[in-house]
This record gives sequence, structure tokens and C-alpha cells, in this order.
Amino acid sequence: MIATLQQQVTTMLLHQQWSRVEVAKSQVFGGKMEEMSTFINAACLYLRMKMTDEAATTQVAWVLSYVQEGVAEAWKNNLLDKLAKGESEVDTVEKLFTKIKNDFGETSEEERKIKQLWTIEQEERTWNKSVQEFKKVARGSGYTGRPLIEEFKRGLNRAIRRKLAEAEEPPTTIGEWQEREQ
Repeated sequence: MIATLQQQVTTMLLHQQWSRVEVAKSQVFGGKMEEMSTFINAACLYLRMKMTDEAATTQVAWVLSYVQEGVAEAWKNNLLDKLAKGESEVDTVEKLFTKIKNDFGETSEEERKIKQLWTIEQEERTWNKSVQEFKKVARGSGYTGRPLIEEFKRGLNRAIRRKLAEAEEPPTTIGEWQEREQ
């Protein structure tokens, strides 16, 4: 009995100590596989330090509030619809994290490469760096022909994509698309 009371007092003191510590909130999660572990780790840390006394549904809602961008936004909306209808078994953050890992995590090298192709963008990179990164990701993705070209075009800056598409002789192969801007 005394040991139990000592443990409860220790737990209470640790909780009071943690409640005074400032903890960075999680970053927004947009569904990118490479961000998943960081997102889950940050959310777990925050939940452990700031939300241990909250109901499981509140914790789940808090985590979902940081699922906001990209493909993850649609995923979250579907999950919220299922939760509202009572069709989802995600009733704890542990189950939510498992679902996030299953739906956004790696399953195979080919699937990882495909997910990278979906999210790769030229942004501020030079043409050559962008092409090299695309080639590296595309290798092993299983994409060839038209689907590969479409993913390459999707990742280009809009102005470059338009310029190449409106050329007198627009590129028709992935090699032509990758060599044309040079």
C-alpha cells in the first residue's frame, strides 16, 4: 500500500513538473512518408507531456488537427466521416498512429519510390538537379512511358511546363522532356 502511494505521488510530481515545461507542438502532416516518423514522434512527446489526462477522443482529435495538407487532408476527412458514423475503430492515439503508419508508411521499395514521385517538385532547384533527383526516384518505381512523363511534368515549375508543352515540337518521350530545357 505504501509503495502504491509513493508511486502515485511520484507520478503526480512528474506530471506537475512536465506541465510547466514548454513543448513544441507537432508540425503539420501532409502525408509525405519522410515526414511521418517525425510527426508521430513529436505528437507522442506532446501527448505524453501535456495531454495525459485528456480523454482518448480528445487526443485523437488533437492529432488529427495537425493532419492538414496534401493527400493527408483528404485521408483525414474520410476518417472523420467514418468516426462520425461509428464505422472506424480508431478510438485511441495508438490506433491512430498505427493507421497513419499503415496508410502513409513504407510497404515496399517500389511503393516508396511511387510515393516520392507523387510528391517531388522542382521548386527552387536548378533544372539539372531536378532532373537528376527525378531520375534517382523514378528508378525502381515501375513507372515507364506516359505515366512517368506525367509525373515528371507534374513536378516541374508551371512556367517551364507550359513553355515545353507549347513548344513548336513538344517533347514526347521522358528523355526529350528531361533534355529539352538544357
